[in-house]
Amino acid sequence: MEKLPNYLIDPIIHIALSEDIGQGDITTRLTCDDALIVKGELIAKEQGIICGLQVFARTFTLLDPAVDITFRVEEGVKLQKGTILADICGPARALLTGERVALNFLQRLSAIATCTARAAAQVRGSGAVITDTRKTTPGLRLLEKYAVRTGGGTNHRYNLSDGILIKDNHIKAAGGLAAAVDKARAGAPHTMRIEVEVETQEQVAQALASGADIILLDNMELEQIKEAVKKIGKKALVEISGNMGQKDLAAVAAAGVDLISVGALTHSVKAMDLSLKLTGPG
Repeated sequence: MEKLPNYLIDPIIHIALSEDIGQGDITTRLTCDDALIVKGELIAKEQGIICGLQVFARTFTLLDPAVDITFRVEEGVKLQKGTILADICGPARALLTGERVALNFLQRLSAIATCTARAAAQVRGSGAVITDTRKTTPGLRLLEKYAVRTGGGTNHRYNLSDGILIKDNHIKAAGGLAAAVDKARAGAPHTMRIEVEVETQEQVAQALASGADIILLDNMELEQIKEAVKKIGKKALVEISGNMGQKDLAAVAAAGVDLISVGALTHSVKAMDLSLKLTGPG
């Protein structure tokens, strides 16, 4: 399974720890001796795809390198309720202080991976792929897009410099769809494709005429999608977006689209229920 470099995840973890700890964990400092070593277990309280084990462990070791975590499961596997994911041993102060931040990361990333896996299962065998959007939690995009990949989805552009996606407001600002595409092509690197978001069949025709490489059908119903796909006729990749988290993804995929972008993968998931329980002295 993919491993993220620590130099990228450490700043994210440091911000989260600073936010949660503030000037110090006063409860833990007053109730736990500095030398106290304890054991604990990480437990799944519901079914799902586990994601974020690396970030979970790193949160504790940044607080105290003496924390030792032995995982019983691998990243990306499907867990059943009651599964013990890891055995943990280390200084009580580090475990108690880092517990909430570590679980926050793990619960959210696992929820995203689980949601993505469900979506990917609906389109399996169709040729269509599930992709994410930029509707991510500020500061957590690196981790959330990683969770999408762990769940079996793919990533859309990471940020605004990664690709050209001409949306409705770009079209208005540029003076029309064709003008927007012409301006983008004139300044774009030869290696970069141009994607255009359209809302009507007329715009589909305009995007085709302009030579767009990818046509994004926004908020279209199934029959409209089928009509657009037929009109495009493999002359461009076809992406569909717009409340896809509430749609029959199998039916959308069967309409012949190449990409299904689902913002709900990252903006609307419910955290997976996981728990860290201390079991005794270390």
